[in-house]
Amino acid sequence: MTSMPHPYDETEPIIPCRAAEAVEVPTAVVKKKDFPMYEMSSLMDGTFSHLAEALAEVGIAPIGPAVALHHRMPVDTADLEVGFPIDKPLTETLTLDSDYEVVGSVLPGGRVGVVSHVGSYGGLAETWGAFTEDIGLSGEQMMYPFWEMYVTVPTPEVDPSTLRTDLFHLLEPRSGGSDK
Repeated sequence: MTSMPHPYDETEPIIPCRAAEAVEVPTAVVKKKDFPMYEMSSLMDGTFSHLAEALAEVGIAPIGPAVALHHRMPVDTADLEVGFPIDKPLTETLTLDSDYEVVGSVLPGGRVGVVSHVGSYGGLAETWGAFTEDIGLSGEQMMYPFWEMYVTVPTPEVDPSTLRTDLFHLLEPRSGGSDK
């Protein structure tokens, strides 16, 4: 696996939250609009379990952990993309064994707020709440999209309390270019 660019390359959890400059990274994703939240695990399992093999067949490699990018705040449904950052742009549509269609997309470049969540996925909502509050208190303005990177692969052997998920939220650009 080729390494991801900064700020995606942190080896240790990112705590407390901070702002960073991110470059655009190509992704291979399954895009869903108005996708039911209660079906999220089937979407992720059906994508992540088949995607690396499908990419290898067309000469593309994942370069980082699985990602879920949201175009709006999910409530009962979500507008999102799930997949992997990849080493070169995907220019064709792939169909997975799960029948999901995979297309090329990107993680956006620009200023991002970033923090790590360490623990089970059940605690993500609380971390997101604290993260968005901290960003607001710092005077930053959040924009869409926002995304999660699942740094720790959730295998049956992994202790859920050790799962690391990095959270990213696009921020409004600043004039002058300085990060907080």
